[in-house]
Amino acid sequence: MPLIAAPVVSPGTPPGGGGTPIPLPGVGNATAWYTDPTGTIWPLSRSSVGWFTLAEGVSGLGAAAYTLTSDAQPRGGARLRHVQPQPRTIIWPLHIYGATHQEFIERWRALATAFTRTLRRGRDGRRTPGTLTVARPDGTRRSVEVFYSAGFEGQGKRGSGIISDSVALALWCEDPYWSDAEPVTVHRQAGQMRDFLVPFPSVSSSQVLGETVVDNPGDATVWPEWVITGPATQITFTNQTTGDAFTLNPAWVGHGPLAAGETVTIRTDPARVRFQDGSPDGVNWAGALNWPSGVLWGLEPGENTVVFQLDGSGPESAVDLVFHTRHETA
Repeated sequence: MPLIAAPVVSPGTPPGGGGTPIPLPGVGNATAWYTDPTGTIWPLSRSSVGWFTLAEGVSGLGAAAYTLTSDAQPRGGARLRHVQPQPRTIIWPLHIYGATHQEFIERWRALATAFTRTLRRGRDGRRTPGTLTVARPDGTRRSVEVFYSAGFEGQGKRGSGIISDSVALALWCEDPYWSDAEPVTVHRQAGQMRDFLVPFPSVSSSQVLGETVVDNPGDATVWPEWVITGPATQITFTNQTTGDAFTLNPAWVGHGPLAAGETVTIRTDPARVRFQDGSPDGVNWAGALNWPSGVLWGLEPGENTVVFQLDGSGPESAVDLVFHTRHETA
């Protein structure tokens, strides 16, 4: 049976921005920055750029809010049936200033555009969120995707709006959980096949069949991305902890076996399957999955027993699983 490699953790690369840590109520010293939909980074903790986060008023960095659904019990009380995490709203106060009115107003306009840009549709018709990132003194970073909701209005009192003003941004988050910046990567690759008679009679399986434990150290379910590298005729991934499984068969889209070096990328949330043919977005292979019985499963918090199986595999066959842990707090 081919051997498969052990999991490894791949560190991410910190983005630019940041600056001198500032006190944020309730969470200690931190450095924060905002990345707008164009990829431009806006430091929020460095007063030298012409704006900074106010020391009071930051909120929404704690645990997510939940809606609980319960069933009344005949002997009194109720039993919890379902838990639904709700979107969160982050309040982030900023003070903006300039040496002259013109310098102040240019910074004011630029920041307003950077945040409200999250509400504009792109060429694909979709709205792209910005990303708020909070880094701790030990270098760990957690991020959350945000849409501007309200608050870029100014104080509206005597003296404000000339060379300085303050805002209290309301940033709405579809997903209430904070994602760790460091991706976790699990790599599995087939061992070298061998000749039946060299150096002595032996058998190599035509499957990459491995059971392993994948640890999700976060607070919430994560939805990984899979990259499968051929050769393979059929791929099955099973999460024995949850009982969910899905199968991908290239023949179901008329492709035939996945050749050596060919890759398929499966995103579990939102669901997306792409055969990498060299084009920017690849070819839609959603039909290669065993719908409707297949479940593009996630990894529950803690240890998950996972089985990777590739039928018709060879020495170059490999599977890569990548996810970012999700957390209740920043």
